[in-house]
Amino acid sequence: MSSLDLWPIGNCQVSALIDREGDMVWACVPRVSSDPLFSGLLGGEQPEQGIWAIDLEDCVHIEQHYLRNTPVLVTRKTDNAGNAIDIIDFCPRFRRLGRAYRPVAFARIVRPSHGSPRIAVRLRPTERWGEPLAPVPGGSNHLRYPAFTMPMRLTTDAPVGLVRSERLFRLEQPLTFFLGPDESFGEELSRTVDQMLAKTIDEWREWVRGLATPLEWQEAVIRAAITLKLCQHEETGAIVAAMTTSIPEHAGSERNWDYRYCWIRDAYYTVQALNRLGALDVLEGYLSYLRNIVDMARGGHIQPLYGVYGETILDERVADGLPGYRGMGPVRVGNQAFEQVQHDAYGQIILSNVQAFFDQRLFRMATIEDFHSLERIGERAWQLHDQPDAGLWELRTRKHVHTYSAAMSWAACDRLAHAAEALGLSDRADFWAERAVQIRRRIEDAAWREDSNRISATFEGDNLDASLIQLLDLRFFTPDDPRFQGTLKAVEEGLRRGAYMLRYDTEDDFGLPKTAFNVCTFWLIEALQATGREADARNLFEQMLSTRTAAGLLSEDIDPETGELWGNYPQTYSLVGIINCAVLLSRPWNSVR
Repeated sequence: MSSLDLWPIGNCQVSALIDREGDMVWACVPRVSSDPLFSGLLGGEQPEQGIWAIDLEDCVHIEQHYLRNTPVLVTRKTDNAGNAIDIIDFCPRFRRLGRAYRPVAFARIVRPSHGSPRIAVRLRPTERWGEPLAPVPGGSNHLRYPAFTMPMRLTTDAPVGLVRSERLFRLEQPLTFFLGPDESFGEELSRTVDQMLAKTIDEWREWVRGLATPLEWQEAVIRAAITLKLCQHEETGAIVAAMTTSIPEHAGSERNWDYRYCWIRDAYYTVQALNRLGALDVLEGYLSYLRNIVDMARGGHIQPLYGVYGETILDERVADGLPGYRGMGPVRVGNQAFEQVQHDAYGQIILSNVQAFFDQRLFRMATIEDFHSLERIGERAWQLHDQPDAGLWELRTRKHVHTYSAAMSWAACDRLAHAAEALGLSDRADFWAERAVQIRRRIEDAAWREDSNRISATFEGDNLDASLIQLLDLRFFTPDDPRFQGTLKAVEEGLRRGAYMLRYDTEDDFGLPKTAFNVCTFWLIEALQATGREADARNLFEQMLSTRTAAGLLSEDIDPETGELWGNYPQTYSLVGIINCAVLLSRPWNSVR
């Protein structure tokens, strides 16, 4: 495993990553945060277990592409004699019997596309974070895998004995593999899975058809939007930060974190981006999830992250059975950041919700009762706006009063005032507007540095942080405000490394950061465009698009010197940046009419 050139498939219940060999190397069941059934991604350079490979004898060439406007992947393998196969990978997702059908299942269809290819199937699932999971005797057309998290069954019309023994055989007709719950398939396999494929394609293309895409960079935007949708656990509405755990931020860094949970901050940015495309289903699902989070908090502490079912305890441990991505452990399960104090979460909850007070397209618009629930969140933002926290970069051993967190508290009060106006609650609108004014004054007094003509990232110090660019997106500053322009100049000069932006350049819990943070570069692009440097913004955006994987996606980090991607994948923050910048920079549709 040498790179993050991976292709996600999924159905908003489960997902999988397929590498450039066409091998399934990562998939967790029964949900994204569960034990991996396929753990090869974290199994070292040449994993023997945790993969599902369909090998073509003497393969010399591999091509891959998604079917247009879907997460359905086609891998074509060709051998040295010109024989070829197509592997179609997807997770079923469509409406059935008036309900969403999104099973814990992975479908693979293997078709001979030319000549007389010979294949072998290596199905080597794992359980308990890397332990081999052997099949138990089954019937003539299935193999059973009694995984402790969820027993699974492979139903196939391939020769079961040859699959189990991994022997080569000639592929003379299409074969179907359906790996799902350990229960009888109950229908004619190949015809039913072909129907599932057709319905899944239709379902995704119908969803994409409803997106308000920009004129330019449509393919990049659509791929980012589909993948963000795959990061939503549709059953509850939670949005995970990434599909993976423990992909390091750079080689040997031990900055290996588990991102398979719902960060309030990351989810806010995700729904903000998808809102710009009109994907209201993601917003509505997430707001339902948030309402449950707010109810559980009862006006008290909000954690930075939760499990996809709203779990509050996400204890972090090391899975010793896996060597890690390219052998670079540790492999971490859980994330201790759930214990951290991060005050920006209060603002992000309110910013995510405020659209529901205005948008008449929603099935459920926000009510006065919802407003009063959010007021409890606003009260916490008010109380904590100038108190130390771990900040959005989740420092583990130190706390400061972070300007970004304070600005989010300001935004919480400001947006509550707007919501109150929409509901005709003039007294509450005045109340929250006045609080916003007071927080603004506090930030301007405590964070402004007259001698360097910029805002500091903390109230106490004089440090730089790329999150200061977000004061523009929050509408705390306008693009022509000299204070923002001075801050942008300082941040760009201090943190930009070629085409890429660091989060910060000071030592943290693990020393000096060595990779750039992709979303920070997208924040810079937005600021460049807003301040009149549109040509610079477009050039930088094109450079960022050129760093994407073959699947059209990005991870969290990038090495400024080599351009190699690092960090968990696919990263929602980074995909949000693609969408936001494309919408901002694109020529309007009426320019081609």
